[in-house]
Amino acid sequence: MASNSDMTVEEVPGSYGTPFFTPISDRLEFYYQGQDKYFQSRVDKYKSTVVRLNVPPGPFMASNPQVVAVLDAKSFPVLFDVSKVEKKNVFTGTYMPSTSLTGGFRVCSYLDPSEPNHAKVKQLLFNILASRKDAVIPTFRNNFSALFDTMESQLASDGKSDFNALNDNTSFEFLGDAYYGVRPSDTELGTTGPSRCTKWLFLQLHPLMTLGLPKILEELFLHTFPLPSFIVKSDYKALYKYFSEAAATALDNAEKLGLSREEATHNLLFATVFNSYGGMKVLLPGILGWLATSDKSLHERLAAEIRGAVAEEGGKVTVNAVAKMELTLSVVYEAVRMDPPVKYQYGHAKEDLVVESHDGAYKVKKGEMLFGYQPFATRDPKVFERAEEYVGDRFVGEEGKQLIKYVVWSNGPETEKPTVANKQCAAKDFVVLVGRLLVVEFFLRYDTFEADVGNVLLGSQVTVTSLTKASASSSSSS
Repeated sequence: MASNSDMTVEEVPGSYGTPFFTPISDRLEFYYQGQDKYFQSRVDKYKSTVVRLNVPPGPFMASNPQVVAVLDAKSFPVLFDVSKVEKKNVFTGTYMPSTSLTGGFRVCSYLDPSEPNHAKVKQLLFNILASRKDAVIPTFRNNFSALFDTMESQLASDGKSDFNALNDNTSFEFLGDAYYGVRPSDTELGTTGPSRCTKWLFLQLHPLMTLGLPKILEELFLHTFPLPSFIVKSDYKALYKYFSEAAATALDNAEKLGLSREEATHNLLFATVFNSYGGMKVLLPGILGWLATSDKSLHERLAAEIRGAVAEEGGKVTVNAVAKMELTLSVVYEAVRMDPPVKYQYGHAKEDLVVESHDGAYKVKKGEMLFGYQPFATRDPKVFERAEEYVGDRFVGEEGKQLIKYVVWSNGPETEKPTVANKQCAAKDFVVLVGRLLVVEFFLRYDTFEADVGNVLLGSQVTVTSLTKASASSSSSS
């Protein structure tokens, strides 16, 4: 591939149209066509994977919907380079939810690494993950074993089981247990946590959502003005109380790092609910959904690998056992390649830049907003063969390992590590481990399964319709 020095640097093609009117028209087109067709139509029209366009929500929610979109695997990584792009207040894109939803604080996701509190909060998250690393596997197995028991009961009585609903409840319990050692249901929150979280998440993400209502209603109530934060005031207060008490040890550590307990609590709430819980609501149904649509031979290979590795560890699920499961890791990577939990990335150019795609090099001016639609990067046919297909063993073997650097769901390549100086997800390794543990726990219990897979707001809807239990001799584990 030619380098920048070999290419003629061009102006970015595309057009923003007429202010105010075109962004609204584009927003309607975005929701009517769907995001894939919307972006592909611009790529086709301008014959470029770097293109100027408008992104939702636009007026009146966002003052400036204009972005330079980077829509292939080669141009996308500019968004990870914090020496070139500023990440201040761009977590949700061209609009920012009111800080009244986060206690009046700009939490870590909205901070650029150049801001002092970014390093303090991210270090706090690293410290929690390190201190609780030994709790992850047992708490996951305990919580998700109960989920599968419930799933079996529902199948026996109703002939089907809604995995998403079970996962929503179980994931929140698991995260409180794994991060802080306190199950939310054992506190004043009871079983209300997931519904409170979902309401709070909705108020931040509704400008980018469509619920299937008449377009005029969605335009008026979802896409034009922010919903008032008082709608979730009592929900947020209840969640805040849980975190202020459950995370007491972590908050002691936060004060040593130079953060107030109040600011740290709002950050832990956001990191746990928005980043981790929001991610698990998408990730785990996504993994199970892709496995449901795969050939049964993949299920057989996973079961054999998982049970063999666990047997070598004396029948125990250990970090060492999971590390040996190459195919298990591959199916998780392939799920996040096909459907990254976070689909959009943003950043303002810190200086005049040249952004290089597979086919050209383009001028970007200081201050312009760069935008990346991640599925176009992770399904890039110039990087991946059969790019639009789920290939469970894609990342197995030496050739497969060479592709792992193009798995970028975490706001950075899977081959790199999050630090206090970058914006890569602090819990990157934790999230991948949780995905693997779902596959492990599932195929220790079952040989194969069937499910109906559809779409919901942020990902896949998985309704399990049959389970084939593993024989006792092949599934023993402790």
